[in-house]
Amino acid sequence: MKVAYAGSPEAAVPPLRALAGSTHEVVCVVTQPDKPRGRSRTATGTPVAQAAEELGIPVLRPRTINDPEVVGAIADAGAEALAVVAFGQILRDVVLSRWPSVNVHFSLLPAYRGAAPVERAVMDGVRETGVTTMFMEAGLDTGPILLVERTPVGEEEEGGALLSRLADLGSPLLVRTIDALEAGTLEPRPQPAEGVSLAPKIGPEDRALDLRHPADELARRVRALAPHIGATAVIDGQRFKIWGARAMSEPVPPGLSVEQGRLLAATGNGTLEITRLQPPGKGRMDAADFLRGHRGPLAWAAA
Repeated sequence: MKVAYAGSPEAAVPPLRALAGSTHEVVCVVTQPDKPRGRSRTATGTPVAQAAEELGIPVLRPRTINDPEVVGAIADAGAEALAVVAFGQILRDVVLSRWPSVNVHFSLLPAYRGAAPVERAVMDGVRETGVTTMFMEAGLDTGPILLVERTPVGEEEEGGALLSRLADLGSPLLVRTIDALEAGTLEPRPQPAEGVSLAPKIGPEDRALDLRHPADELARRVRALAPHIGATAVIDGQRFKIWGARAMSEPVPPGLSVEQGRLLAATGNGTLEITRLQPPGKGRMDAADFLRGHRGPLAWAAA
């Protein structure tokens, strides 16, 4: 089957490679426009664009896939279906009515509809998640379910590691879905009305650690945003990124304290040990290394 592929970040690369290595033909890739990246601010393509170029697949980088010229270019490439993985643009009827559009979503739908299903699931402490393929429609991740693959979530698994694992899990699932689409054997089923939850994009308020919250909740938040986004805290008037933390039951004085080379924060319930952090303008480091180079008291403010 001739398939157009729409995706942008690193998590969308394994499914692209799987589809390109299957019996199907990826006739073109649609991805987000190049953006300035790094200290040099050089315009750089998305991970999917770079992978597509490596695979010799034509790449489209439109501001919107819904542009009639872009739709025409996809049609001219001979696409019979569209596969969408973490694309980052909303598909309108001009696209959805033209091709059967299969989406790979990193949750067990209808749970965690939206842009950040993996991070939100880790924040909530779920013990199981998975990958769902579905036919896309106008609603936010509301389309009929096609195939599902489930997996447990590790107790200490970080959001970035889980996202990578789900991308690998979703790769053969996408190929199986396109296989069945071509064979006419798919059996779409409506998403159940029960169990619906939303997973909106991560914003600054989601990254900030509020010590009024319980320690286990804060530790999950840190884990959910590591190692790709980063939780934040204002320490001594400067915004730090927090990359590692764990919840403890032992009591400590209010605010931040240092005990036996450990950086500890009293919370609304329990103690949060900061194990890895990043001061502004510096690299990531273990808390013990930070404390060895720090002088004076430490103060924590709302981030």
